[in-house]
Amino acid sequence: MKEHLDNIVLKTVSEVAAKLQKPAYVIGGWVRDLHLERPSSDIDIVVVGSGVELAAMVAEQFGRRRHLKVYKNFGTAMLNYQGYEIEFVGARKESYREDSRKPIVEDGTLKDDIHRRDFTINSLAISLNKQDYGTLVDLFGGLDDIKAGVIRTPLDPDVTYSDDPLRMMRAVRFAVQLDFEIEKNSFRAIQKNAHRLQIVSIERVMDEFNKIMLSDTPGKGIKILRASGLLKHFFPEVDGLYGVEVVDGKAHKDNFYHTMLVLDKLALRTNNLWLRWAALLHDIAKPQTKQFDKAAGWTFHGHEFVGYKMVKQIFKRLKLPMNEKMRYVQKLVLLHLRPIALTEEIVTDSALRRLLFEAGDDIDDLMMLCEADITSGNPDKVKRFLSNFEMVRTKLRQTEEKDRLRNWQPPVSGEDIMKTFGIPPSKEVGLIKTAIREAILEGDINNNREEALELMKEEGRKLGLKVSD
Repeated sequence: MKEHLDNIVLKTVSEVAAKLQKPAYVIGGWVRDLHLERPSSDIDIVVVGSGVELAAMVAEQFGRRRHLKVYKNFGTAMLNYQGYEIEFVGARKESYREDSRKPIVEDGTLKDDIHRRDFTINSLAISLNKQDYGTLVDLFGGLDDIKAGVIRTPLDPDVTYSDDPLRMMRAVRFAVQLDFEIEKNSFRAIQKNAHRLQIVSIERVMDEFNKIMLSDTPGKGIKILRASGLLKHFFPEVDGLYGVEVVDGKAHKDNFYHTMLVLDKLALRTNNLWLRWAALLHDIAKPQTKQFDKAAGWTFHGHEFVGYKMVKQIFKRLKLPMNEKMRYVQKLVLLHLRPIALTEEIVTDSALRRLLFEAGDDIDDLMMLCEADITSGNPDKVKRFLSNFEMVRTKLRQTEEKDRLRNWQPPVSGEDIMKTFGIPPSKEVGLIKTAIREAILEGDINNNREEALELMKEEGRKLGLKVSD
C-alpha cells in the first residue's frame, strides 16, 4: 500500500491541505480498489473545509488552473492530471425529503461525511495529513466486508435506500462488478423499497443498468434486479420474460433464464454494449406471441418481427439513443432467426445473398448472437449447431467474395435511370431500381454495372420507356 500512497496527487494534496490547515482524506472507490488490487484512476478527496479552495490551490501547484472545473451549486471541483480524475468536496452531512433523492446539505465533519456513504466498502478513507499520513479510517468494518465480499450499508439499509433509491441499483452494480453478495438485511431492504426507484430519473437508472450490462456477467446482475423487485419498476418487458407455463403436460422454456444465459455467453466474447442489448432483447416479444398448439406444442411465431417493433418503444421510454445504435439493435433482433434457417444442408445462394444484403457489416455480430443463442443442455446438440453455424459462416464468406453484398450500393443509380430515359423522379424509377436489386439477389445477373445497365434498359422497355438521345 505504501507505494500507492507515494503518489504525486496525494502528496500534493497533503502539502496544500497542510498549508490551509484543513484535514484532508482520500475516500471511497479509490481506497476500495486499492484493497481489491484493482486499477483506479478516479480519486475522491474530502476536506474538512472548502473543497473548491483546496482544488484551486492543487490545480495551481500542477499548473492546471485553467483546467479546473468548479460546480458551485454542489460545492465540488474536478481536475484531470496525469490520467487521474480528481474530485474535491468539503465534508458534509445530508438529510432527505420523502419525494426527492436530492439531499439537503450542510457542512460537516469527516465522520458526518463517512456516515452519508452508500456502502461500507465505499466508506473507507485514508488520511493525507502530515501527522498520520496513510492511516486507514474504517468506521463501519468496510475492510472486513471487502475481504468477505459483502455489499452492506453503513447505516440502517431501510433508511439508506429510501433516502436515495439509486443506491439500490448501485448495490446490484457493485455486486456484479466485484462478484460480491448483497448482505441479507440489505437485500430485504431493497425488496421493501424497490418501488421508491420511481422517484429516480430514468437516465440515472439506465446509467447504472448499462454498467451492469458491461460487467463480466450481466445476466447475474439482471437476475438480482428481478429477484429484488427492482426490474419490474423500470423494465417490465424483461421482467415479463420470467416464468414457465404448462398445458397438457407440455412446458416452454423459461425465456428469462434463457435470455440471461445468452447474454452471459455473449459477454464472454464481446464488450460491445449494443450487441449485448440485442441479446437482451432478442426474445423480448415471446410473451406477446406465445401460443399453444395441441400438435406442435408452444410456438412463438413472428416474435422477431414484434420484437423489432418493440425495440424502438423500449429505447424511447428508457431514454436510450434513438439513432444508429437503436437501429443496429432492431436489425439484429429482426434477423436473429435467419441464420438458423441457413444451417440446413441445402441452402440457396439467394438466401445467403439476401442475408448479407440485409445484415451488411453487422453479419459477424449477428452470427455471434446466433451462436450464443444455442443454450441446449445437450452437448451433442450444441456441438452439431455450432458446426452448422461454422458451415454457414464459410458459405457467407464465399458468397461475399463472389457477390460483394455487404453494405450494398446499387450499381445503377436513380439518376442513371432518369438520364437514360429522360424522365423525372417517378414510380418507374423505383420499379426499375427494385427489379435490378432483386435480379442481383436472386443471382439472375451479377453485381456489376454492365449487366445492371442492360437490365435497366430491358425493364424500361417493359414499362413503355424509351432511351433518350
